[in-house]
Amino acid sequence: MALSGFFLLLFLLQHFVINFSSVISVEGFNKVSHFMGTNPIIQYGIQPILLIGVLFHLGMGIYLDVANRKARNVKYAMNKPGENSSWWSRNMIITGITIMLFLGLHFYDFWFPEINTKFILGDMSGLNGHGEFRYWEELHHKFVDPIRVGIYCLSFVFLALHLLHGFQSAFQSVGFNHTRYTPVIKKLGNIYAICIPLGFIFIAVYHYVSQ
Repeated sequence: MALSGFFLLLFLLQHFVINFSSVISVEGFNKVSHFMGTNPIIQYGIQPILLIGVLFHLGMGIYLDVANRKARNVKYAMNKPGENSSWWSRNMIITGITIMLFLGLHFYDFWFPEINTKFILGDMSGLNGHGEFRYWEELHHKFVDPIRVGIYCLSFVFLALHLLHGFQSAFQSVGFNHTRYTPVIKKLGNIYAICIPLGFIFIAVYHYVSQ
């Protein structure tokens, strides 16, 4: 669970950097997107591994949640979890499933159309009808609807809640627990958990207000 979490943390950072380039440079975003979308190593090597990693992380999360509930089938007489742990640490399965539901929308918006264009229609050029790269234009047009923008922003809030516990928990799960370094990891985790989802929210709002 922790190792798949590390892998997804790296992917999320890379995904954010590429998407954030859409705010800085249309041409730069188009070039990076075309490279990522046509490079055979990424398409046929890394992309399947990513999909397996996402599904494995979800499946393992559900399995561990069920196993933990079965291990404690009798509730304590005095149970005040709010005094001992945060809401997001107790409800990782809820935030995780919410993120997966959002991924369904994200795939519908971007991944499925891309797969259809490249592998079903056989168009690997990445060009629109005007002979220009289509990636920035397609991204920009997805954020016309305020309801869709709201769903994206809300999903990133749940992502932040998931990461607030998941980042530090991954290090602890692999045995990295040190009195000197653990507080630093926790601070870095909090920064990552807040800044990355906030950055994605900024990207969505930017494309919406700049229509």
